[in-house]
Amino acid sequence: MSNILNKVVLISGASSGIGEATARELAHAGAKVMIGARRTGRLEALAADLGENAAWARLDVTDRASFAEFVAAAERRFGQVDVLVNNAGVMPLSPLSALLTDQWDQMIDVNIRGVLNGIAAVLPRFTARGDGHVINVASTAAYRVFPTSAVYSATKYAVRAITDGLRMEHTSIRATTISPAATESELAHTITDPSTQQVIADFRAAGMLPASAIAQAIRYAISQPADVDVSEMIVRPTISNMS
Repeated sequence: MSNILNKVVLISGASSGIGEATARELAHAGAKVMIGARRTGRLEALAADLGENAAWARLDVTDRASFAEFVAAAERRFGQVDVLVNNAGVMPLSPLSALLTDQWDQMIDVNIRGVLNGIAAVLPRFTARGDGHVINVASTAAYRVFPTSAVYSATKYAVRAITDGLRMEHTSIRATTISPAATESELAHTITDPSTQQVIADFRAAGMLPASAIAQAIRYAISQPADVDVSEMIVRPTISNMS
């Protein structure tokens, strides 16, 4: 816990789901959290609930300038940034034959470019002082592809590759991939293909992880000593048919 106390942690996609749960988990553990998302009403309410250890700012992860300003706002409020949790993501699953190309673009923009924009915003600061931690939330879809997940899985495979590359290039910076299985969140709400909606609803009805389980995994990675890098964590429910 002492390795979390007073650390400044940036969390994208913090207005619900894993991001919100992570903000609560880390703030309660003594971290100072800067929460970002596009739904500012939710951010404001969450920050008020968490108290003086939390601040918020609007964040569009697809906009590099927005991410840069988000980091600058955290520094103005709390000083040095210690950890970035790249959590924002979308999952509008559909078969390729549905040709929902705008949704393909959305997944690429949020799930890949959003991660890169976050890294670009903190990396110069981390390298300058030889310390820092980037945690990228991927998915078990980063390890397998299933019908309707081709583009989504591709973006999450990319998150794994980006995280591994960051770790190899910067040995003084910790880099962690957290890969949850189906988790309580609003991700499935972005699915518009009717056949996929039903399949995923049935799949998720079989059982999901609470968002707090992923938040606890993130806390574990952050809490390790500075010379310990938790490179990858896959978090699954114990239900046998979940992946």
